[in-house]
Amino acid sequence: MKKTVPFTNEQIAQIAQHYPTPFHIYDEQAIRENARRLTNAFSWAPEFQEYYAVKAAPNPYLLKILKEEGFGGDCSSMAELILCEKVGLTGEKIMFTSNETPIEEYAKAKELGAILNLDDITHIDFIDSQIGLPDTISFRYNPGPLRGGNEIIGTPEEAKYGLTREQLFDAYRIMKEKGAAKFGIHTMIISNELNREFFAETAKMMFELIADISQEVGIQFSFVNFGGGIGIPYKPEQEPVDLEALGQDVKALYEELIVGKGLAPLKICLECGRMVTGPYGYLVTKAIHTKDTYKHYIGVDASMANLMRPGMYGAYHHVTVLGKEDAPADHVYDVVGSLCENCDKFAINRELPEIATGDYLVIHDAGAHGHAMGFNYNGKLRSAELLLKADGSVECIRRAETLDDLFATLDFSRL
Repeated sequence: MKKTVPFTNEQIAQIAQHYPTPFHIYDEQAIRENARRLTNAFSWAPEFQEYYAVKAAPNPYLLKILKEEGFGGDCSSMAELILCEKVGLTGEKIMFTSNETPIEEYAKAKELGAILNLDDITHIDFIDSQIGLPDTISFRYNPGPLRGGNEIIGTPEEAKYGLTREQLFDAYRIMKEKGAAKFGIHTMIISNELNREFFAETAKMMFELIADISQEVGIQFSFVNFGGGIGIPYKPEQEPVDLEALGQDVKALYEELIVGKGLAPLKICLECGRMVTGPYGYLVTKAIHTKDTYKHYIGVDASMANLMRPGMYGAYHHVTVLGKEDAPADHVYDVVGSLCENCDKFAINRELPEIATGDYLVIHDAGAHGHAMGFNYNGKLRSAELLLKADGSVECIRRAETLDDLFATLDFSRL
């Protein structure tokens, strides 16, 4: 999939006069169009709900855009719950899926009317004894050896998340006895997966499990949440998941295993984050140094503190040198930041056009798990987030941190 950018070198130079690099910038129109593609792919379902994974890009202005497109919020912390509340997402527009959760967070989720998706059978008594159980309940299923995972999230047996199959049956029996009125079920066993067949296999597994639990426990399910995990093509040679085809795969299984067995209609839920905003966010940085030793280095004003994935996972992120998109990639560079860590590299041995100091570099696919995973090691400040509107104007949706922000929790007066 060819990597392009929705702005020019001249536009970025103008933007940088008001918002110095580095900064993250998101393409609003592209995000909206992508959100509609996902919704349309599951328009066949009796009811469909995408719960955007707030952890991927926890910015209220992005959440507001997605709310306008009909999305809810998938939350896993107090801060994420409050972000949803701030943009008007409440009730069953929130799915609260967390693990090792403090009671205060469950209490906030319950206050907002969110769906509680429990990660462990012991959380039933934990919640019941302190704040009381909700009428609607869901549990996260971990299939263990029955399914494989992938290298990002690991194998299900090694994952800390979810209930075993046996625990799941017991959990629904307990909740039935306690008077729960509405039941759902959830799983999440992969991350950033481009193989469409994996998602169809997950749908089949969950539909069959719903049939088994319904028959044995004597309950009726209202919704199934397949989790997220739909990947994006970080590399130019990769292709995105065909959402329309995926929707039809799940539809065929739904008609066979739910409708065909006479089970009650199910709301189909997803909690995608990466594939919704990931391809439409960019980290813009400036080349500030060149260095030639045993390798050729380009030093930029961004660092791993702005985008952790390449340094943490060795993940590939495409790099475009603005103004040189059509120039030959006849130089080999490591593109590096200034942290006191040798893994602070955006690209290693990357073939790129010749880069001069002052050139703007765009690091692609930074719209999810990018700014969100920022940190302050070495006292680095988190960058601004900007929104590129359909008319070409730019809105600042999060200002850059300042040293005052960094030091706000310190009291220097007692030194």
